[in-house]
Amino acid sequence: MMPLVVAPVGQEHLIKRVGGSEETRRHLEELGFVPGGYVTVVNEIGGNLIVNVKESRVAVDKQLAQKIMI
Repeated sequence: MMPLVVAPVGQEHLIKRVGGSEETRRHLEELGFVPGGYVTVVNEIGGNLIVNVKESRVAVDKQLAQKIMI
């Protein structure tokens, strides 16, 4: 397992675990980051990641991306 923040651009990955506080996990799940789902890093801008998750494009900062394990 590795955090999403180190994932290569353009590859689809299976989300294995979402960490952080209960509030953080709930926020990420509302954005579509759920274990068993797939995520693709589209771009990295200033350390923030642009990702495709559940057919939506979402920006997540580096701290949140550290909590999403693929």
